[in-house]
Amino acid sequence: LILLIPPSWDLATNGYLFLYFQFLKAFDYSSPWKGQQQMYKLDIGWPKIPEYFTGQTFCVAVDSLHRLVYVGQRGDNVPKVLVFSEEGYFLYSWNNTVEMPHGIFVLSTATDSSVWITDVGTGKYGHTVKQYSPSGKLMQVLGTPGNAGSSLIPLQFDQPSEVFVEESGDIYVVDGDGGMNNRLLKLSNDYKEIWLTGTNGTGIGQFKIPHSVTLDPFGRVWVADRDNKRIQVFDKVTGEWLGSWSSCFSEDGPYSVRFTANYKYLIVAQLNLNRLAILAAPPVGSIGDCIMVNTVQLADETKPHLVDVDMKSGAVYVAEIGAQQVQKYIPL
Repeated sequence: LILLIPPSWDLATNGYLFLYFQFLKAFDYSSPWKGQQQMYKLDIGWPKIPEYFTGQTFCVAVDSLHRLVYVGQRGDNVPKVLVFSEEGYFLYSWNNTVEMPHGIFVLSTATDSSVWITDVGTGKYGHTVKQYSPSGKLMQVLGTPGNAGSSLIPLQFDQPSEVFVEESGDIYVVDGDGGMNNRLLKLSNDYKEIWLTGTNGTGIGQFKIPHSVTLDPFGRVWVADRDNKRIQVFDKVTGEWLGSWSSCFSEDGPYSVRFTANYKYLIVAQLNLNRLAILAAPPVGSIGDCIMVNTVQLADETKPHLVDVDMKSGAVYVAEIGAQQVQKYIPL
């Protein structure tokens, strides 16, 4: 910062010092993020043929290892899952046993891949979390198909919002998207409860539509508590509440939460503002306060619902239920 001071000014006067500090305050140099340049740009060539989107696109998941992108869409007589290449070429679709996809997640390792879908339908396939092979073969059903509930034995869901699966096989489910449940469950790889937290409410550890869930490398579970307009954070081993962020969401709650490939930021979709918020991710220790680093403003009425990040390229994919498309944003 360089100030040009007239020679007649007395730098020792209180009046000048007051003006000087007011000048600094106006530009808020205390924040290292102010004035940061645009971080992402739209890849206008993805997908190659947008006409393959024939329904409402609710969710998207990236298989970074095999360079595939899975899209879940809703509608009558439309394929419920579309599969694209990283470059945007349509590959294939499948429709079996999927009624109303809400969230989608891909677990991909060197030896195996599986696609997990939360189904909020009210028909015979609904209220479930399902595991599929990459080609669409049904491998596992969690919950009681067609029956909403809160039971753990047998396991029941009511409009489960999203699922996140670790390489260990441990499963995190946020349940639900407006039903009777407002909870976060951790299940073992044999589908037994490890811990459960959350009831309907505004207090610590309570939820009003837990809508999205993800993990960081430091053993923390991040939940988009949509209608409470906050993100809550829990210990992945014990389920203990670690803190929450609300100051970034006074205008609209978080719909989706995902980390960038380097885990420096969180990408949060805000559907009613038609934007992505980019938040500074805290290192190990206290989560501190929410810091909004940047935003990506989308077109009016695109309504970004859920997002996913390619953990190799860093690209962000946005499922937009208003625009009925998925868009890809690449880091600059």
